[in-house]
Amino acid sequence: MNAGKRTRRMDLKDARVRGEFLDLVKDADVLVESFRPGVMARLGLDYATLTDQNSALIYCSVSGFGAIGPLAQKAAHDLNYLSLAGAISSSARTEPAMFETLFADNAGALFAALTIVAALHSRTRDARGCHIDLALADAVMPLQLFQVATADDAQSARSGRGHLNGGSASYRVYATADERRVSLAAVEPRFWKAFCEAAGRPDWIPRRAEPLPQTHLIEEVAAMFWSLSLTDCERRFEPADCCFTPVLDLRDAVNSPHVRARGLIRRSTDGTIQPLYPAIIDCATPAPRPAMKEDERAP
Repeated sequence: MNAGKRTRRMDLKDARVRGEFLDLVKDADVLVESFRPGVMARLGLDYATLTDQNSALIYCSVSGFGAIGPLAQKAAHDLNYLSLAGAISSSARTEPAMFETLFADNAGALFAALTIVAALHSRTRDARGCHIDLALADAVMPLQLFQVATADDAQSARSGRGHLNGGSASYRVYATADERRVSLAAVEPRFWKAFCEAAGRPDWIPRRAEPLPQTHLIEEVAAMFWSLSLTDCERRFEPADCCFTPVLDLRDAVNSPHVRARGLIRRSTDGTIQPLYPAIIDCATPAPRPAMKEDERAP
């Protein structure tokens, strides 16, 4: 996580060190801080103070619940953010869903970076910086834009009854005969038609429009997958172009042909595995970040 970074440890309560920090701010483009709201102000390093040093500074505050609101001082982590955003209840079925992927933390970082880039672009016009107040909890809601659009529909909001949380036969994870799992996301009519034809069940095609939850149709599709091995499923459905994929574990995923072809993973000689930036620029795959460098001035 610290690859490519250069670090310096500073005790900002020390007046001398604080002066050194202010000297750094004078020439800085961006400052990102992730204390609880109010801490930077107590240190005398709030936005108003630092913009006196550098009016072009982009000052980005990243916290759990933001600087404004009733939860501003509350401690929390990713599980809490997902819980409060409704993401867990809509995904849970017989027991609460637990996501090992830190959606709020990672999405919050991406929203922060995107907003900083936009602020830097805006600064080219007026030479002024700004203060960005970004809450990790807030980053979850726009990730649920489809769910939020139907949030007032109590039926679709319930776990296992909506299109995207298990209520539709066309958008689910199914088990195979060899106890592997596959995912089907044949949402559009043409993909569902292609799937049904490959399954040898053209009678399922019109049933795509059945009311949710499609309990009986789901049982029939599940029984069909349960009668096939993963290899059988791949041979039958991958050529059909019906939004079918196997469910890979993480070890298989990082070694998949797609990830290798896109250059998304770097393996160091010491065995470290590093996910790289997921964009190819001018046909160049992502460059690996160097090892973290400790500043010589750090104690």
